[in-house]
Amino acid sequence: MKALLLLVGKTVDSRIQSLVDDYKERLKHYLPFEVCVIPELKATKNISFDQQKEKEGELLMKFFQAGDTIVLLDENGKEFKSTEFALWMQKKQNTVSKRLVFVIGGPYGFSPDVYGKANDKISLSRMTFSHQMVRLVFIEQLYRAMTILHGEPYHHE
Repeated sequence: MKALLLLVGKTVDSRIQSLVDDYKERLKHYLPFEVCVIPELKATKNISFDQQKEKEGELLMKFFQAGDTIVLLDENGKEFKSTEFALWMQKKQNTVSKRLVFVIGGPYGFSPDVYGKANDKISLSRMTFSHQMVRLVFIEQLYRAMTILHGEPYHHE
């Protein structure tokens, strides 16, 4: 299984990007992992939020491949403790044959088409984070899950 984090828009804060890059490299020790960025839409002032979600959705849908297991990071998704997420990842590693694609959408969420393609939805918290911070929080939690599964001392209970 290959894990992929698909993002809408680049990470603009170089400090956050540096940390994301660090965890991305760490994750490669445990599983094939990649981060892919879908470019942000330009000239969005004259379109509605729903139109923006539709256009971003079209870009995301082009990226999905047959056999992908698509997991949206969404405020209405399932919440996990870190150890529960590790067990969830273990199940995915045992059942997903191609790509496990985690998706962080744009600022207004996902289009109905993207929701229709999703196999799962995960929420990182009931709190709201900036889309920049979500990237870092998620990739750190994915790394934490891998260290839990390998019995390494990164996670403490």
